[in-house]
Amino acid sequence: MDENDIARCVRKAIDGYFKDLDGEKPCAIYDMVIRSIEKPLLESVLYRAKGNQTHAAQMLGLNRNTLRKKMQDYRIKG
Repeated sequence: MDENDIARCVRKAIDGYFKDLDGEKPCAIYDMVIRSIEKPLLESVLYRAKGNQTHAAQMLGLNRNTLRKKMQDYRIKG
């Protein structure tokens, strides 16, 4: 899957979100989207890194401490 596929999936999900609102005013969309994709992203990369947080952080382009904080925030076990 390349960036275009990911962008297409996000666009489709957001379009569906707006349709489901049925005229209601949207709120905090940015945070909702980031929270929706960040946890599965972290879980997937950690799985591929076989739980090695240093390696996972490198793959993500994050500092290891930042990864650990995000894992705590999302209650992802190491």
